[in-house]
Amino acid sequence: MTLGHIDILERAAKLFDRVIVGIGKHPTKRGWFTPQHRRELIAASVQHLPTVDVAVFSNLVIDFCNEVGAAFIVRGLRAHGDFESEFQMALANRDLEPAVETVFIVPRANRMIVSSSLVREVASHGGDFARYVTDPVAEAIRAKMADDGQQG
Repeated sequence: MTLGHIDILERAAKLFDRVIVGIGKHPTKRGWFTPQHRRELIAASVQHLPTVDVAVFSNLVIDFCNEVGAAFIVRGLRAHGDFESEFQMALANRDLEPAVETVFIVPRANRMIVSSSLVREVASHGGDFARYVTDPVAEAIRAKMADDGQQG
């Protein structure tokens, strides 16, 4: 959960009565934390947003939307590089379930560079990664890196 994610969620919470952060297992990305641990970290990070819930799912995002009754998928777009893959995913999701729309929210300029890859890179080199993530996530990364014997 980066501050870029928080930025997107805060604005999505103003647009929708209820927002569910869905945590799925990505087939090509290996995260630092289990989906359940990520759920706990995200829940701690969004306590100030009472209409935001967090759930773990293991199926297609569009199937998860149908299970929870979601009519929209909210995605953040940081830069031109995000657009192509996000656009393709939005088209595929629309093809699979035409009733669910994808809404893109562009983060504030000072959050455009923030990505989990950036956080991982800065943290692995002992840099000040905490400026890019919520406090619960910063604590968890420090603990993970201490367990792994890395800097941080």
